[in-house]
Amino acid sequence: MPRRAAAPQRILATVFFTDRDALLAFYDFPAEHWGHLRTSNPIESTFSSVRARTNVTKGPGSREAGLAMAFKLLQAAEGRWRRVNAPELVALVRAGATFVNGKLAERSEDEDVA
Repeated sequence: MPRRAAAPQRILATVFFTDRDALLAFYDFPAEHWGHLRTSNPIESTFSSVRARTNVTKGPGSREAGLAMAFKLLQAAEGRWRRVNAPELVALVRAGATFVNGKLAERSEDEDVA
């Protein structure tokens, strides 16, 4: 292995082992939701139409005009948003249900008593 490739690989290995739990956290959610959790920057894609329109119009003018423009653009973009896979599982996630490798974990009798 060339020397210059060894340093980045060591850094990558260090980051992987120190941040392993964060990297693999999506396994603690339903498997149906993994595609949504691994997307690249959903906030940026949501506001891309607002940013594009703001650039074209050279700014919104006033604060009120900017808020109104952002609201209407987001309202129009809402129709193109993709729905969540398995929406019935969202309530379980919000209630604190435990998922292991994407599957709902069975509650033990000890947890039922507590």
